[in-house]
Amino acid sequence: MQATGSIGIAIAFAAGLLSFLSPCVLPLVPSYVTFITGLSLEDVTKARRAALIHALLFICGFTIIFMMLGAGATTIGYVVKSQRVWMARIGGILIIIFGLYLLGVLNIGAFARERRMHLADKPVGYLGSVLVGIAFGAGWSPCIGPILGAILTYTASEADLQRGMVLLLSYSMGLAVPFIAAALAVDWFLTAFARFRKYLGYVQKVAGVLLIAVGILMVTNYFTILATMLQAFTPEFLRSRI
Repeated sequence: MQATGSIGIAIAFAAGLLSFLSPCVLPLVPSYVTFITGLSLEDVTKARRAALIHALLFICGFTIIFMMLGAGATTIGYVVKSQRVWMARIGGILIIIFGLYLLGVLNIGAFARERRMHLADKPVGYLGSVLVGIAFGAGWSPCIGPILGAILTYTASEADLQRGMVLLLSYSMGLAVPFIAAALAVDWFLTAFARFRKYLGYVQKVAGVLLIAVGILMVTNYFTILATMLQAFTPEFLRSRI
């Protein structure tokens, strides 16, 4: 994988973390934990093994959706591979637009409309947790839509199936790691969330700035230049594996 790959993976993972910390995902994490496990918050703290299993299955569900989207975006990029430079520039402009939306500069109705899939009752058993994860990945567009859209746009500009799948897996892991932590220590999560709540708006602003920066780098082709410069500081044993 080229030098841009390692930077892309880091950005995708960070984007997943920011998606988890977004104002309409983070507050609902305890509800998701109790929903997929079928336990109360008090019981979840006593049944960590069950919480971990259901959390992992939930993560598998939305990871499947995200990687399928990544494969689709990569396929589109491959079809127009001959115009890769222009794809990167157009993609960079789109990512800047996503960033401006998160900053509140632009009002994009498509992202404002509710697309969550409401499941009144969770399907029974472990398969149900996977299905809830799929519903989450397919329908939670108001918050994660701009960030996920930016990752998919960058993936399309890469026009490489393996790299595209790795990017979407990295994004999924960025969203997954804190979710697992919350499932295993929901009591701690509630305490931390009460302290962090007032900063939720700033998280969205940070995500917006990050997307704008990435978009500008793509439009100007400095993304590749920056990656080449940073490669000199990457240990050889790591470069041989990325």
